[in-house]
Amino acid sequence: MAHNEIMTKPRYTRNTTRRRRKTRSKRAGWLVVACGIILCAGLLIPGRCSALSDVYHDNTACDTLSATELERVVTNPELAQEMVKYTGMTISFNPELHLPNWVAYELTAEEADGSEPRAKNFAVDPGVDGCATPADYRNTGFDRGHMAPAADMKWCPEAMRESFYMTNIAPQDHKLNSGAWSKLEDKCRQRARRDSAVIIISGPVLTDPIEMHIGASGVAVPSRFFKVVLSPYADPPVAIGFIMPNGYVEGGMQSCAVSVDEVEAITGHDFFSALPDDIETQVESQVNFNRWSRMN
Repeated sequence: MAHNEIMTKPRYTRNTTRRRRKTRSKRAGWLVVACGIILCAGLLIPGRCSALSDVYHDNTACDTLSATELERVVTNPELAQEMVKYTGMTISFNPELHLPNWVAYELTAEEADGSEPRAKNFAVDPGVDGCATPADYRNTGFDRGHMAPAADMKWCPEAMRESFYMTNIAPQDHKLNSGAWSKLEDKCRQRARRDSAVIIISGPVLTDPIEMHIGASGVAVPSRFFKVVLSPYADPPVAIGFIMPNGYVEGGMQSCAVSVDEVEAITGHDFFSALPDDIETQVESQVNFNRWSRMN
């Protein structure tokens, strides 16, 4: 498959415009009724994981943007890329390095409290060229590290199953995967509950020299990973970035907090370009871990 070709797959998608939960005007009331009708109709469609529909927003600067727009990433042009759309995430997959360039998705407050059991088996996505196999990681000393964690896909059986495709996986040292990276994933779920929804984009830093490959496929082992998190419906909107070494993280996630601008400079990707320019400039240039970490 040619690089940068967008793969269209017969997989379910969900409406991703975020709702804010406040008392509405009469206009909003009519819209809620209409959306309820759409929701009930959607639930009758076989196989759908969710039937969330567009509803009225407060007049904040980001309310006119869908999650699909906010998740959009301009990938570093030096990287090979196949775009893959799954139920709960979009992946820029690198068929030459056999791991994702990045994985993007929205996590809503409701989805953060899903109840779908964790899947048990990793799997090859047969529709993606260059997809690694679970066996590539066996006896290598590296974990099969989720970029979009399974715990963020508990809102839907299909989303959970697809999160175990190897397209969503990269080699992670266990000290990172079970340590600071896992704690950061927990913190992102807390932010989703607090801020109504967050946009999360994660991946390996592929601008660093690749010094190790594993498995028969030759999966690249990154030396660092990144994550950027945007709360577009917070007042005011806020974003933060993280760059973590692929190993033990001295000082925990706080020591790895950086601005989104810095993550862009390191990775060569461009995040959140759909935001109005003034908001994008503000949220991407600032980093305040203590404020971001607080839950009140």
